[in-house]
Amino acid sequence: MDVRVVFIGTPEFAVTVLDTLVAEKYNVVAAVSQPDRPVGRKRIIEMTPVHAAAERYGIPVLQPEKLKEGIPEILSYDPDLIVCCAYGQFIPMSLLNAPKYGSVNIHPSLLPKYRGGAPVHRAVWAGDKETGVCLMEMVKEMDAGRVYAREIVPIDPDDTTQSLNIRLEAASAELIRKALPAYLRGELAGEAQDESKVVIARNISPEEECVSFREGDVHAVYDHIRALIDFPVAYGMIDGKRVKFYACRMRVCDIQEMPGTVLGFRDHAMEVACEGGILRVLELQAEGRKRMNADAFGNGAGREWIGRRFD
Repeated sequence: MDVRVVFIGTPEFAVTVLDTLVAEKYNVVAAVSQPDRPVGRKRIIEMTPVHAAAERYGIPVLQPEKLKEGIPEILSYDPDLIVCCAYGQFIPMSLLNAPKYGSVNIHPSLLPKYRGGAPVHRAVWAGDKETGVCLMEMVKEMDAGRVYAREIVPIDPDDTTQSLNIRLEAASAELIRKALPAYLRGELAGEAQDESKVVIARNISPEEECVSFREGDVHAVYDHIRALIDFPVAYGMIDGKRVKFYACRMRVCDIQEMPGTVLGFRDHAMEVACEGGILRVLELQAEGRKRMNADAFGNGAGREWIGRRFD
């Protein structure tokens, strides 16, 4: 389409939106992403996913440390429309109001529920049955603009944030294909959000990565762990050491052992007692050890854990 688009986004989730804009023949004249950062133990500079995708398409990439400092260069591309998805910084109104068609955002929740930086994590952690993505107006307040269109996505009982993100990405692509043309034609008036129903989805704090087996039932423990897969990864504490959980399931049943007790290893899982059931840990990483499946761990150091308790 003969609409000059500046795309603003950073992580892998945003790449699907950029891919769809390109596939639908929008004229993406520039991409804006957070600066590339060092990653891993060797601290090697790595492109953000959006930076890497834009380079593949030959789209110029702007990466100001502070977005307001990059506004003159962004506006030099004379955008008709700004499309944003998961950028990671507040965007000044002087930039949002500049394009002819304004600025829109793809947000992965059913607004007004879960405004903020971790809407998918929070939906899974809460045990919600559905979520979705919204095409929305960008305003000064975070995620508070009118909603032009939405796609509902069910949350399966064993979804993780990682698996749910895959379906939300597909729904985001569908919004771009179906709703963005209607928006540009002026056919979508937008619906104001009900402020009485706002839920804030704050980013996951380091303290929230720690799972307590002694507070909450098996559903609460399971939802906590699966919400943090694959990032930032939940952990439990046993004998003063961290154990990260990379894959798990749960079983509801009567259980007599104290919550947090390691019951043993069975059917490819380390079984841990919870109130009202058992957490079945399929893949884990004990502090100071490599990530491994429960079978490998149970054949080694894990045998000494049977009968011990997570905090």
